[in-house]
Amino acid sequence: MSEGAGALQALQDLLFSPFAEFGFMRRALVAVVALSMGAAPLGCLLVLRRMSLLGDAMAHALLPGAAVGYMIAGLSVTAMGLGGFVAALAVALLAGAVTRHTHQREDASFAAFYLIALALGVLLISMRGSSVDLIHVLFGSVLAVDDAALLLVASIASLTLMLLALLYRPLVVESFDAGFLASVGGPGALSHGVLLVLTVANLVGGFQAMGTLMAVGLMMVPAIAARFWVRDLAPLALLAALIAMFSGWIGLLLSFHADLPSGPAIVLVAGVIYVLSLLFGRHDGLLRRGTSCC
Repeated sequence: MSEGAGALQALQDLLFSPFAEFGFMRRALVAVVALSMGAAPLGCLLVLRRMSLLGDAMAHALLPGAAVGYMIAGLSVTAMGLGGFVAALAVALLAGAVTRHTHQREDASFAAFYLIALALGVLLISMRGSSVDLIHVLFGSVLAVDDAALLLVASIASLTLMLLALLYRPLVVESFDAGFLASVGGPGALSHGVLLVLTVANLVGGFQAMGTLMAVGLMMVPAIAARFWVRDLAPLALLAALIAMFSGWIGLLLSFHADLPSGPAIVLVAGVIYVLSLLFGRHDGLLRRGTSCC
């Protein structure tokens, strides 16, 4: 009994004690849970629409706005978040305008504008800040989330879930057959616009904790991994959110115990789950397909 009790205590110390003992770990976990609840369902919609790289483009597009906010007010959650939101939304609108008025595809427009935005953001921070400031903006630190950032992330997650519930039907229909939704007079343009705005808003919230380069990881990787297990949207969104939460929990523990950067640790845990899903997933998993072929 004593050996079993000792092993149980050691497991508890490993998995739960950091969150019980340290306030910054609890805030980080709450931030990751909130991000998971809002961002992962959006990632599922982007996957279904074959717009997976849109999240990556928007995450990079945040950088010049965040850089301007940093230059004006330093490491201010409000200034950097507002700047990043305006910059990413501007890139989305510009890419959409180019697509409507030229023969260029939307993904190509996004690629061009987000690369320009990324280069501009890095240049601005390099001119007015240090390499430490640049690393902070690019990769963030979820272990340094303060009350203001936590409130922002929670507010964005709450707004996201509310709007997804209100626009669930048109979002689902447009994901599978945008032409049908337009033919019956459905709010296709509205739902698409709301999806873009929510994507930008969640990336802004994720940027506060995980930086511009890591924020999109918690949005897209769990959604892509969940796609190997379920097909229906509601279970897909739920599973993606659970994968994101689990990745955040284990990633934070890895960061704490092994002294690793928190954002990359979280995304790499999600990446491991993706690889396992790719191999063993019920739908199109490589090993399952190999077995069925034989």
